[in-house]
Amino acid sequence: MECCHGALEGVVKMKVVILAGGRGTRISEESGYRPKPMIEIGEKPILWHIMKWYASFGFLNFVVCCGYKGHLIKDYFINYYAYQGDGCFDMSTDTSHFHENRKEPWRVTLANTGLRTLTAGRLLRIKEYVGDDTFMLTYGDGVADVDIDRLLACHRKNRRLVTITTTQPEGRFGAIQIDGDGRVQGFKEKARKDQSWVNAGFMVMEPEVFDYLGDGSEMLENGPFERIAREGQMNAYRHEGFWSPMDTMHDKAYLEELWKKDEAPWKVYE
Repeated sequence: MECCHGALEGVVKMKVVILAGGRGTRISEESGYRPKPMIEIGEKPILWHIMKWYASFGFLNFVVCCGYKGHLIKDYFINYYAYQGDGCFDMSTDTSHFHENRKEPWRVTLANTGLRTLTAGRLLRIKEYVGDDTFMLTYGDGVADVDIDRLLACHRKNRRLVTITTTQPEGRFGAIQIDGDGRVQGFKEKARKDQSWVNAGFMVMEPEVFDYLGDGSEMLENGPFERIAREGQMNAYRHEGFWSPMDTMHDKAYLEELWKKDEAPWKVYE
């Protein structure tokens, strides 16, 4: 694997690793044609939305773990300005020119991490790009308004190997009240405070995390995270703001509606 080289304009902070290699079987209506991170919200891939959010905090150096249909992610970045801006095509001379509206100050490494590789294995395969530095890790299918600066400050304060962003998702199902005879007494919306805390992604990791990945044959969230937690080396950053995954077509429609109404909490950019 080869990495991008060269200086970037602006501020470059630690690397942001994005897991973007899974199949997304629960949203197969879309993922049958493209990788899940390339499914669009507001005519932009959700991957783009995630990168824009990190970039708004000055995090500009990305490592994208590609897998399923990863060539489409590569194609997107190779032709990024062709997709983003206006193009002029002179058919008589067979030449073209694209009017770049605004350059992205990003460095993006697109790493082939395998078609069926599990998340621990994907992370293990990009170790050389992270080196001995603290890095960010998130999933390529969820958006949030997580304060990245506060997340990093929390990680540094607690001095543990891993900090995960945890949240209590909005209740999607109402709770049914049933008496002892099995009679339904009523319905009640399940309050957010009654939900379990879940891993929302948006993690910070020390390079020692690679020592817990073994041969990469496990899901990161199972064996490696369990071992790290048992040793008291995992910290939770509690996020009470917006977070939503894009697991299903219902999720996609929900995010699209927020974007259309200009009510998307993660939108801090044009």
